[in-house]
Amino acid sequence: MLSEKNTLRENLLAVEDRIETACRRAGRKRSEVTLVAVSKTKPVEMLREAYDLGVRVFGENKVQEIRGKYEMLPVDIQWHMIGHLQTNKVKYIVDKVRLIHSVDSLNLARVIEKEAEKQNRTVDILLEVNVAEEESKFGLKTSEVLPLVEKVMQLPHIRLRGLMTIAPFVENPEKNRAIFANLHDLYVDIKEKNIDNDTVSILSMGMTNDYEVAIEEGSTMVRIGTGIFGARNYSI
Repeated sequence: MLSEKNTLRENLLAVEDRIETACRRAGRKRSEVTLVAVSKTKPVEMLREAYDLGVRVFGENKVQEIRGKYEMLPVDIQWHMIGHLQTNKVKYIVDKVRLIHSVDSLNLARVIEKEAEKQNRTVDILLEVNVAEEESKFGLKTSEVLPLVEKVMQLPHIRLRGLMTIAPFVENPEKNRAIFANLHDLYVDIKEKNIDNDTVSILSMGMTNDYEVAIEEGSTMVRIGTGIFGARNYSI
């Protein structure tokens, strides 16, 4: 386990260095970018090691994994739901997650609103945008975002914090630069249209293979899994 921990530490240091360097290239402060350690399929022991190394924000894409790990790990961890969320599972996580990245319909937003009201809490969400309009991925078309923003803003137990996208997997991350730039433009539009609402401050874009480009294009939150934890085991 010691060798694995050393690898985890080295990976984290390398990711931090690359984030810092990308911020510097973009004329930004490191504090402007939140690192979400994507821990899906990883065992609790590995998450504990990451926690001991200072990680406090973890991203999961399955409700059952959040529920299981939530009970076994420290209470000061911020859990983010980054995967597709089914409406019938919303009730299991509204009291456990700090942020839901993957809201892609008014129906889902209304279910979150209903469950949040039941539990007397406010839930922070991002709207997921499928900028590249890939058929294999969930998310709104860019043209659908602003109309949904107006409706979501009317839900009292939901707080819209910003936007999220999963860009195509590409060998050359430069190919995703235009996608990140387009989402940043949309993000700015939303902020300008809601001058009285200062909660819109998160632009979640960039993963292991392209997060440096995403940061250069304005990302405030990057989701890094393989770069920290290594390859995932999808057989579990």
